[in-house]
Amino acid sequence: MSRSLRTVIALGLVAAAACTQTAVVDRAAPAPTAAVSTPVATTPLPQAEVPDEAAMGDEEAGPPRFRGGVSVIGPELRETLIGRNWTPGCPVPIRDLRLVSVSHWNFRGEVERGPLILHERVADDVLWVFRRLFRAKFPIKDIQLAAKDRPLTPKDYWNKSPRSVTASFNCRPATGSTSLSHHSYGWAIDINPLQNPYVRSDGSTLRHIAKPFRNRSWHRMGMIHDGDVVVRSFARIGWKWGGHWHTLKDYMHFSLTGR
Repeated sequence: MSRSLRTVIALGLVAAAACTQTAVVDRAAPAPTAAVSTPVATTPLPQAEVPDEAAMGDEEAGPPRFRGGVSVIGPELRETLIGRNWTPGCPVPIRDLRLVSVSHWNFRGEVERGPLILHERVADDVLWVFRRLFRAKFPIKDIQLAAKDRPLTPKDYWNKSPRSVTASFNCRPATGSTSLSHHSYGWAIDINPLQNPYVRSDGSTLRHIAKPFRNRSWHRMGMIHDGDVVVRSFARIGWKWGGHWHTLKDYMHFSLTGR
């Protein structure tokens, strides 16, 4: 990720942490319903960065606490999204999207924060889910903006990089289809895609390195299993899991509509 993009996201994260109407700081939260959320108040992006330690806690302050919030898309982040994740003709305007910043435990047992771009109708519910995953210490390797969509190539299939980025909004066709993915509406999230692969009906995967993770009897770091805290938490807000699909399995995928 470029230095300028990191700065854009950092500014958005500060706005999320400063948003007192929607920020979450490890407090008791009522279980959400499947009903859609109301739009959040407009909050301008501040001009200062907050060091990562603000979300980490220290020995005097006690254990790390969840830090998260919902904020509007500011002008710099908007500029980043256009041409990368959003193009004219996408089914949702950028004004209806929100930046949702969330703390998460990475694969090294450290606390980081990352950005999710979601539709305003689901932003608060998804924030609740990630707060619950943080409290359960479910590991998420990395959270970033989705990469710009492009056709997969044989080079992608044989790529041995352990890259496994959790991401949300991306205006693109669904895998193996010409219809729009529900990521295009800000209604879907992919979590730890290497550890939770897309598996076609013939057993093939999008990346060769993901093939061992077809064995769902494994309990490796970052894997999602039926009935675990990830599946249960998304079910509480009415979202469905691609691991329950019948003709193929998309173990990384959660969506409002089940598609």
